[in-house]
Amino acid sequence: MAAGAAALNWRRVSSFTGPVPRSRHGHRAVAIRELVIIFGGGNEGIADELHVYNTATNQWFLPAVRGDIPPGCAAHGFVCDGTRILVFGGMVEYGRYSNDLYELQASRWLWKKMRPQHPSTGLPPCPRLGHSFSLYGNRCYLFGGLANESEDTNNNIPRYLNDFYELELQHGSGVMGWSIPVTKGVLPSPRESHTAVIYCRKDSGNPKMFIFGGMSGCRLNDLWELDIETMTWSKPEIKGTVPLPRSLHTANVIGNKMYIFGGWVPQSTDDNVSSQDEWKCTGSFSYLNLDTTEWIGLIGDCQEDKNNLLPGPRAGHCGVIVGTRLYIWSGRDGYRKAWNNQVCCKDLWYLDTEKPPAPSQVQLIRATTNSFQVKWDEVPTVEGYLLQLHLEMPSPVTAEIPINMASEAPSPSVQGIKLDLHSQTLNKVPNNVQISISETKVKVSEPENAEKNHSASKESSTSLCLPASTLVKEIAVPPISVASVSPNDSAIQLPKTSPPKQNARKKERRWYDVGIFQSNSALVNQFYLLQEEKAIISSKVDNADIPNNSLLKKQDLAPGTLYRFRVAAINGCGVGPFSKVSEFKTCIPGFPGAPSIVKISKSADCIHLSWEPPVSPSGNILEYSAYLAIRTTQLNENPHQLMFMKIYCGLKTSCTVTAAQLANAHVDHTSKPAIVFRISAKNERGYGPATQVRWLQETKTSSSK
Repeated sequence: MAAGAAALNWRRVSSFTGPVPRSRHGHRAVAIRELVIIFGGGNEGIADELHVYNTATNQWFLPAVRGDIPPGCAAHGFVCDGTRILVFGGMVEYGRYSNDLYELQASRWLWKKMRPQHPSTGLPPCPRLGHSFSLYGNRCYLFGGLANESEDTNNNIPRYLNDFYELELQHGSGVMGWSIPVTKGVLPSPRESHTAVIYCRKDSGNPKMFIFGGMSGCRLNDLWELDIETMTWSKPEIKGTVPLPRSLHTANVIGNKMYIFGGWVPQSTDDNVSSQDEWKCTGSFSYLNLDTTEWIGLIGDCQEDKNNLLPGPRAGHCGVIVGTRLYIWSGRDGYRKAWNNQVCCKDLWYLDTEKPPAPSQVQLIRATTNSFQVKWDEVPTVEGYLLQLHLEMPSPVTAEIPINMASEAPSPSVQGIKLDLHSQTLNKVPNNVQISISETKVKVSEPENAEKNHSASKESSTSLCLPASTLVKEIAVPPISVASVSPNDSAIQLPKTSPPKQNARKKERRWYDVGIFQSNSALVNQFYLLQEEKAIISSKVDNADIPNNSLLKKQDLAPGTLYRFRVAAINGCGVGPFSKVSEFKTCIPGFPGAPSIVKISKSADCIHLSWEPPVSPSGNILEYSAYLAIRTTQLNENPHQLMFMKIYCGLKTSCTVTAAQLANAHVDHTSKPAIVFRISAKNERGYGPATQVRWLQETKTSSSK
């Protein structure tokens, strides 16, 4: 990421919903999926409340915590392991520090005080603040901090620490105890308010802990490395320009980069100046390439920001990573030194450090003669999606089986064709929405009197969100392109269009913009025609600028026509790579539409399928047919091609699938493991397109780390 791009990509969140926490410093934050959880900090007293910020909805909320709720603290240790959070130490009041350990089960918002065993040799960690507390695997690593040598809290005698402890965790909940590892090399010098991160190269190498900066009578900018496998300390050889000495800064790892932001820095760059009173707050921003240990400066200490496009100078703020986005919240502004006269920032900033990844393939919810209702999986921390289509001539042997999930799915809002990337996330959640965390997903539960005009796909995901210990029943819709299903076949193989010959020259494919959408769904009935001199070729579009199609003409979709779709996500760094291509065909007039609102329920020895009639039957429905994808040993030209067996034919809009039939089911692994069903309707003209549903199956993963 170039230095100029880093400055331009900062975004300030201009407005929130929900109870915004008061400004503070010395607080800590972790992220569980899209939720940022903030605890503690000081400003007009020590904060003891737990605040949660939903980055997807731009909403703050206060969870109803219970159990052994810890007292307020600041400059504490705060780490996240799955859906549990561990808190160690910190300042509970001026001059009085803690060495207590608490665990928060965020899936239930339940606090519990931990009592780890003492080390077999030596004493447990003493009360402290400003230490680092880092997690790797099933162990936390504690280093340094500041202790008070005096028993009188009003007579604070500071002692800087460089002791090193290891805390072994139990799987899921609980801890074993403290130990004092035997290390090699020279320990880093004593310090507090430093940062520590743990990084392991993807290709090879041992996990390493990197410690940077801190305070020990004067501020530091040295870098230390600990090889966790061999427990060997070293000072790596540094390249580039090292950031100014600092404390109370933040360090966050994205990919192979450790981003350093803010903190207290010396007022003078003179090496002879070491007075604690000669300091100032900074908004400088750098990163360390952890593979090459080279420093890259992104925003300088004295860079002027007249347009308020950068986070202001601060210290004691919190920094947290969601995806590849860095969030910065609050912190002390640094211009007033007295404890009883602190000024803290009350702003939230984020920085996209990379273009977003490719979304999933476009999935078809419903097709008509001249429109598609489509969706795709959400990509975290993006500001919009660019949807494109490619027009293909109809094939005489291939017909699309559209997937009909909703009877009246609302069309998504479109923010014009040129997305304002300075706008914030627009999907708001009502204030009375309840949000809880499970081991598998974040569940959003709406009150009973909430409006019910949601699409069926949303109803399915919220009403069928189950614990990981049970089979998860959820409707999903992968892209498909198959032949019409004959109701008289007990088992049929659905043909695909034959692949082109290898020696055939690939034609350059033109992609047409459908629009930029804020949500992960779209109603498609038109697309923008390209100007001949500005045609975008697929090989060049990945790095293209966000399109402005305001002067282009629109073209309606045609009946019985095959279209290919792809989608790309957009964030502050631009347009990311496109998804894999999906194919869908508009319906032919006169045939029935696909059944809608498919529901799946499970009993002891079978499952029950039910559905609603097509929205556009185009006459009387004579019968329905339901099919189950089954395992087969037959060799196919396309290994992803499914074999289907008919499990029902009749007028009822429901059927039962027996355990014997399910025993032959094929488990599709194209995304999450699922059993695949298809349901279609017949009128006087014949069978129309089918609805496809995926019944998600439980996946078992190893608990070892």
